[in-house]
Amino acid sequence: MTRGYISIGSNINKDEHIPASLRALEQTFGELTVSSIYESEPVGFTGDVFYNLVVGFDSDLEVKAVAKQLRQIELDNGRTRDSRKFAARTLDLDLILYGDLIVNDGRLQIPRDEIEHYAFVLEPLAEIAPSLQHPVSHISYAELWEQFDKSDLRQKRVAPSWASTK
Repeated sequence: MTRGYISIGSNINKDEHIPASLRALEQTFGELTVSSIYESEPVGFTGDVFYNLVVGFDSDLEVKAVAKQLRQIELDNGRTRDSRKFAARTLDLDLILYGDLIVNDGRLQIPRDEIEHYAFVLEPLAEIAPSLQHPVSHISYAELWEQFDKSDLRQKRVAPSWASTK
């Protein structure tokens, strides 16, 4: 079994799509380790705030099969494939880590660069996997979060009504 981590984000009907994605991920992979939910402002465009979180899971699937499952869950939640990188979305599921795997194969990049560049990925990852080390830098996620420039941090933990049922 391989331990993987998925970054989840939504800013369109997020109170519907985030819980739906958690149910679908649990049906697909079994028990999840779920971070707190963070409300963050959009990066690279103007729009509604996002809910972001990270989940950990275990799987014996090949990495491309996991990525395919995530794409299907996005599609099932109204995601369109013509989405621009910096745009509003119903659901964004990014496989950010999969064991110690290092992959840069077209659309599949692991570990995802977003881990070290965006607080909305790093903070929830550091919350649920603080001692885990980045497969390239070998620095723990807790330490990466400690070193992260928080001077312009635009996110906060929130507790949506459905979060207590996750």
